[in-house]
Amino acid sequence: MAQNSFTQHCRQEADTTALAQQLAMTMSHFFQANPGAHLNISLEGDLGAGKTTFARYLIQGLGYDGRVKSPTYSLCELYPIQIKTDHPDSAVSITAHHFDLYRMRDPLEWQEAGFVEHFDEPGFCLVEWPEKAEGTLPAFDIEIHLIAGEAECDRQIELKAISDHGVAVLESLRPQ
Repeated sequence: MAQNSFTQHCRQEADTTALAQQLAMTMSHFFQANPGAHLNISLEGDLGAGKTTFARYLIQGLGYDGRVKSPTYSLCELYPIQIKTDHPDSAVSITAHHFDLYRMRDPLEWQEAGFVEHFDEPGFCLVEWPEKAEGTLPAFDIEIHLIAGEAECDRQIELKAISDHGVAVLESLRPQ
């Protein structure tokens, strides 16, 4: 049976890193099997819950070697990624679009900025603070909820598949 959701308690940053890297691995397999595919992923949680940190580990886990920075002021950062395949001379090209809508004042700001076109490009859109867009975003394939614990690196992270693509990604993800 396909896995639609699960929750993992991450007591240390290394646990969060490992979970993001596991998700990156399953996404890598998904994009290899579905060239040209696109995923929409929401990152939800209170301020300081670790959304940007999780995004950084996920994008780097997919093979991006550069610095992954917070898009708080730019609204969106783009990361071109080459996913290696089983064939040594080939790779799948995707783009990670990392959005942070925290500073948005109007739900249509992201559309007026021309970002809607990114939601169809091969790769994925990872959206922090999706509630700021008040329902104007395309449907999500995966929702990730982060809840900060008492200790600095303590997190409860829930991953939930919303679409068939989301189920395809999460079904091979195994929490530690």
